[in-house]
Amino acid sequence: MSDALRIQERPFAGKTAIVTGASSGIGHATARVFAARDANLVIAARRKDRLKELADQIGSDRVEVCTADVSSKPDIEAMISAAIDRFGRLDVLVNNAGTVEMGPIDSISDEDYRRIMAVNVDGVHHAVTLAMPHLLKTRGNVVNVSSVSGIRGDWGLAVYNASKGAVDNYTRALALELGPRGVRVNAVNPSLTKTEMTAGIADNQQMQTKFIERMPLNPGGGVEPEEIARAIAFLASDEAAYITGVTLPVDGGVTASNGQPPIVGS
Repeated sequence: MSDALRIQERPFAGKTAIVTGASSGIGHATARVFAARDANLVIAARRKDRLKELADQIGSDRVEVCTADVSSKPDIEAMISAAIDRFGRLDVLVNNAGTVEMGPIDSISDEDYRRIMAVNVDGVHHAVTLAMPHLLKTRGNVVNVSSVSGIRGDWGLAVYNASKGAVDNYTRALALELGPRGVRVNAVNPSLTKTEMTAGIADNQQMQTKFIERMPLNPGGGVEPEEIARAIAFLASDEAAYITGVTLPVDGGVTASNGQPPIVGS
């Protein structure tokens, strides 16, 4: 079998990845998937105790724990430095940390707005720009965790929609700018995923039912974080070496619909 057709058994061996928001949900699952595929990891989040638990599960000889709030540029600088100081290189940046606030637009305070933008948009921008000198050296890549809410609008999520729409177009623009320099930039766009952030939906049977009705693959209450993590790992791997500027829905088919209800008898 030619090298071009061979599937890599250890796709991240010798490589270093940063995963933000790694204390729970998609970030937690992504760190475990990357570790299983032999990456060295910097795991970052605000909850140090949860990060330490994850590091113990993976094996601390391959993991650097970094307490960081991605809305703080100094915290991001420390996170990037931790990767270089510990492992000497950076190959993959996974911008996963995010926050949300639901409600009518006139219920969203200025503080809510600024916090959502600071985490979901500013945090991505600062992480990319600070990581870029190192990613250029390794011809590495960035995977941003966006949302189907970046593709279409939602009821009661206007600011979150704006933040994730910004992430999607930022991803595409960076892909154009950095592709000639050897750095790929992609995003994944999950729909309802079983995380702490969506626990309120999981506890509301009526709302959960409405989500499931829109999801053709219908996984029963939302996608597991590991499903999103595997898509992230694919985009970050050499298997996706010619993929850049993609915003990939990992949504059970939600975005395949134009929003109209099923036709009876179809």
